[in-house]
Amino acid sequence: MTGSDAPTGDPIGPAVPPAGGLPAPPSIHARAVLTWLAIFPLVAITSMLAEPLVGNWHPIARACVVTLVVVPLAVYLVVPSLVKLHGRVRRR
Repeated sequence: MTGSDAPTGDPIGPAVPPAGGLPAPPSIHARAVLTWLAIFPLVAITSMLAEPLVGNWHPIARACVVTLVVVPLAVYLVVPSLVKLHGRVRRR
């Protein structure tokens, strides 16, 4: 592989800013921490709130309900907000 075909070492994207002066995305390690910071509280809260409704269900069914709530919240709301906050803090 040569030129732009060479791997960057980051499966999500390069750590250099793209054209147009946009800031570089967080490193893969920062994204992992930000994702965990989003997922853990969402899973804990959703599990506690869902317990009265699905407490007697099979564990796989309970996990399905929890993930049906947590994944969209994390992907569309919480993780993007945390990434923006991380970017603001990094620019300081």
